[in-house]
Amino acid sequence: MTDEQLAKLIQDDDQDLLKVKPKRTPQSTEEERLLDGFQQILRFVETNGAPPAEFAPDLSERLLFAKLNAIRSNRQQCEKLLPFDEYGLLKEVEAAPATIDEILDDDFLDNLNPAANEIFKIKNIPLTKEIESPDYVAQRKPCKDFHLFEEQFQICQQEIKSEKRRLLPFANEQQIEVGKFFILRGILLLVTEVGERVVKNGKWNARLRCIFENGTESDMLLRSLASELYKDGRRVTLPDDKLMTAMLVTDDDKASGYIYVLRSLSQHPDIKAIPNLYKIGLARQNIETRIQNAANEPTYLMAAVALVSTFQCYNVNLTKLENLLHRFFDPAAAKIQVTDAQGNYHTPKEWFSIPLSTIETAVRLLISGEIVNYNYNPSTGQILLNE
Repeated sequence: MTDEQLAKLIQDDDQDLLKVKPKRTPQSTEEERLLDGFQQILRFVETNGAPPAEFAPDLSERLLFAKLNAIRSNRQQCEKLLPFDEYGLLKEVEAAPATIDEILDDDFLDNLNPAANEIFKIKNIPLTKEIESPDYVAQRKPCKDFHLFEEQFQICQQEIKSEKRRLLPFANEQQIEVGKFFILRGILLLVTEVGERVVKNGKWNARLRCIFENGTESDMLLRSLASELYKDGRRVTLPDDKLMTAMLVTDDDKASGYIYVLRSLSQHPDIKAIPNLYKIGLARQNIETRIQNAANEPTYLMAAVALVSTFQCYNVNLTKLENLLHRFFDPAAAKIQVTDAQGNYHTPKEWFSIPLSTIETAVRLLISGEIVNYNYNPSTGQILLNE
């Protein structure tokens, strides 16, 4: 082919098929692919009236969504394609607020009606509430002196079986006293000590010593024990004195009087501070009549009293019986001084600082005549067999 023929062929090349195109650089090829991909997305929006969806049933639409999402996350690509974004697909989306402070600092809230801002004010709720951790948590532990209480548990179980004692629902905290038996989750327990009453948050409480029939003990709080007894517990009544005397009395027996046990209801700090304070006395007539005027009599500490127990006695010299019982408990006698209405001082007798269960045990031993074989140990509050 001559040069003239080649020149004529180029001249007649209406489609520019013979025009030499400049060589593309990798960068320009990448930009073109980016633009081509974005134009596919634009055509989809033009056809469907909406951007591609992430969970569309059509695979090609989901691929377009992934491509658009990748472009949006790349700031450089967005800058390059922004001139072609006729549908506003690459508008910068504000990041979600990271903290509550960012939400509250939003200018939008400044334009709200002032009354509407009231929803952001906290009312009737304390901003900070201190939750106090308990200073001490009671735990069960082996009772080292359980042998001192073992006999009382045996007697109590026998009296429950013989129906001298009954199991009743627990009613209130006032029933928790020294010498009282309870059943907690099927285990018999005895309250042997009630510590000093402490008032906290308007409610009083006291640390207890509870001995369990399985040989363990706990120093739980009184209200904690009450709470557990409400849920799964029973109180054990004192022995039914009428049943007891019916077993001992015949038609030939002659009633001598009553052994009674009273608890002081005095609010005087010095008297309230004495633990296990009880009056043990004997009366020829029913004691309930005698104590009606207790608040005005020095014998009853110038205060009301509560009748805890009574035991009717038969065929005995009441005076000798009283002297014997008082000598038995003399080491635990409480020396209390009170003033009567005229200002005179008195030191009433028959008041003792002894656990109630110990008193009741002594009375049974007294009635049976076995008390001469025992002695009272004031340091432990227990009745021990003579060696």
